[in-house]
Amino acid sequence: MSFIQLENITKHFKGGEKPAVNSLQLNIEKGEIITLLGPSGCGKTTTLRMIAGFENPSEGSLHIDGKEVYSDSRTLPPEKRGIGMVFQDYALFPHMSILKNVMFGLNKWSIKAKKQRAAEVLELVGLEEYAHRYPTELSGGQQQRIALARALAPRPNVVLMDEPFSNLDASLREKMRFDVTNILRKTNTTAIIVTHDQKDAFAVSNRVVVMNDGLIQQIATPKEMYRCPKNCFVAQFVGKTNLLTGTMDTDLKNIHTHIGKVSLPTEWQEHLDTVKVSVRPEGCRLSEEGAHCGQVERVTYGGEFQELYVRLPGKQGLTGEPMLINAPVEKDVEVGTMVSFDITPELVALVE
Repeated sequence: MSFIQLENITKHFKGGEKPAVNSLQLNIEKGEIITLLGPSGCGKTTTLRMIAGFENPSEGSLHIDGKEVYSDSRTLPPEKRGIGMVFQDYALFPHMSILKNVMFGLNKWSIKAKKQRAAEVLELVGLEEYAHRYPTELSGGQQQRIALARALAPRPNVVLMDEPFSNLDASLREKMRFDVTNILRKTNTTAIIVTHDQKDAFAVSNRVVVMNDGLIQQIATPKEMYRCPKNCFVAQFVGKTNLLTGTMDTDLKNIHTHIGKVSLPTEWQEHLDTVKVSVRPEGCRLSEEGAHCGQVERVTYGGEFQELYVRLPGKQGLTGEPMLINAPVEKDVEVGTMVSFDITPELVALVE
């Protein structure tokens, strides 16, 4: 049995035309870090709140560590589920010292045990010297680590984190992704994180759960999710891509599209007539003798690379949508010039 099991979890809100979460099935192993990723309104936060016990499902059942915490006949209150929560705004008490903030959830512990445990988790997050300061005296990253320390103090079964990196600037955000992941892995803590940011999800997760309209679209490792998206929504949500429609060759590996032949990384299992493929921009490599050629319509400088929007000729003149290609920053490319490129099969995927 998995450490956390969500079986056919459905949530209807009064007045809603369709369920906020629809027949969700998800199994999570002990020590795994899972991210629920999706746009606003997709059902990810509602799912997190149902696991925490802040909302009750309309249907389904939920088990944590072998214990039934929700079913038609049983509802375990939030405080008895063994869950630590890290809120988006950290929810630290400004009138309490850092030590007292961390001790806050240790209600049934002795004073001595509370202080000892608080000291342990503050050392774990690297902020033991800040024990007697107040939240307003700490940076955003430090406050986040204190919120995590408070969630870990009672030794919970699982830690839930709602948009944990959204309040941080870009440079601090990258560091905190590493720090938080390191702390969770060091303590073998099972964690479920909610975010709408693909980079956050990919940086911290063992597996990513992409949701849309209350439904799970795909569950996969970050690498598998990016390289082999299941459908068009996933392909576009977890990164930029080019979607092409074509027909499959009898060899089950080559797709004939309006820009020419595009090869899959491996043979497909069965022959399909009309198919759609996702081609990642970094899978389009500039080459003087490339198989594909088009005119550059727009160049966007991205720091690490340049984004080229290239219009390719088709059977009836220029194609409708330009291809997005990532080019090295050191290469000088002007709007209006012709460029040639090849498509790397490893970054091509068949999608629904």
